[in-house]
Amino acid sequence: MSLRDISKRAYLRRISPLCPIMAYAILSLLPISAAAQVADDPSERVPGLQDLELSRPDEPTIRYAISIPRTYSALTPAPLILALHFGVRGGDAAGAGANVMRSLIAPALAELGAVIVAPDSVQGSWSSPENEKAVNALLDMVLANYAIDKTKVAVTGYSMGGAGSWHFAEKFPERFRAAIPISATPPISAAGWQLPVLAIHSRDDEVNPFDPTEARIAELQKAGVKAKLIALNGVSHRDTSRFRNGLRQAIPWLRDVWK
Repeated sequence: MSLRDISKRAYLRRISPLCPIMAYAILSLLPISAAAQVADDPSERVPGLQDLELSRPDEPTIRYAISIPRTYSALTPAPLILALHFGVRGGDAAGAGANVMRSLIAPALAELGAVIVAPDSVQGSWSSPENEKAVNALLDMVLANYAIDKTKVAVTGYSMGGAGSWHFAEKFPERFRAAIPISATPPISAAGWQLPVLAIHSRDDEVNPFDPTEARIAELQKAGVKAKLIALNGVSHRDTSRFRNGLRQAIPWLRDVWK
């Protein structure tokens, strides 16, 4: 971006709160490229759910959904939730992040007032090297461009995304303060585990059995880790939206963890 473009953007920000009509008139006179840069500035994001892309040199583009709460302000850092989607048939994950955001994560955690970001898987499971690199790049971008409280960051996910939550919390504990895996197979061992974890699982899950999650949480508790299990009844694995009530219980738990 040229110095002239930067100056136009700075000037526009100064006058837009005072005179919206004049600001719009000036914006319409700018070259298309400059106008697009103003509109696409993350600091200009409005509350709501948006589908966006993050381009990377020599790497696959990351498609993602991001939810900005109504209370968001550049002056007040917000919590951040990384939400990982379920497995997809055929490997095409286009729109899966937005899907899990709309059906489960955003409605359940709305009261938290968090920025929620849900990427589409780049390739295969969340534990693949490609997805590890993509997710970390996305987190870096969000932390650089939004007002985020780095002491209030959590990872959650459903099914394959729940397994991804276990994975990212175990491998990159420095990036998070809590993990909330939903309806997911836990790691074989909890040895060396560091983060608080709240697992949500149905006793009637016909895809990922309940018992391994129960055993892993008990192991963590015995090791002195802040760990909790929310056990649901009568909910099948694919009843995604029915996990909302369980996930809503994560709000007071997270607030307590983040004290």
